[in-house]
Amino acid sequence: MANDDDQPSQETLTRNWDELLQEIRVTQTGVQILTGFLLTVPFSQRFGDLTAFQKDVYLAVLTGAVLTTGLVVAPVAFHRALFRKRRRELLVTSGNRFAVAGLLTLAVTLSGVVLLVVDVVIGTTAGWVAGGVLLAVLTLLWAVLPKVADRVAETPRNPPPEADREPDA
Repeated sequence: MANDDDQPSQETLTRNWDELLQEIRVTQTGVQILTGFLLTVPFSQRFGDLTAFQKDVYLAVLTGAVLTTGLVVAPVAFHRALFRKRRRELLVTSGNRFAVAGLLTLAVTLSGVVLLVVDVVIGTTAGWVAGGVLLAVLTLLWAVLPKVADRVAETPRNPPPEADREPDA
């Protein structure tokens, strides 16, 4: 993946940016639906029946959903601000960081939503257990398993694209 100055090629950066945007599109849709739903909850008839704890959890998950939305939309805002300034590497690096942070806040937010719903339906203890289990499962699926799979995979790594290969000496 290196050329003379050990930087990725423009082709690789463009491909990385395109892949990042595709991943963000998947996340954005779900987060925007969740946020929209959460924004309507206070207007339902049962909202007044929630306990103080449940209202606090609701506000926390609403905040998490809005923050997650901001994080997964941030790469698009960066792109607009840096458009045509030849900063593709900065866009890819920053976009990746925002996407990872967005996944982290999404996992916590989803766990909080499960905590809230199970608390309302069954009870607080069951809510904490369900929310904790979901957070553990998402951590396993989104963070632990990819690292384990990378370490134990018997398949060879893909070679760098032609544009990133060092010329034969």
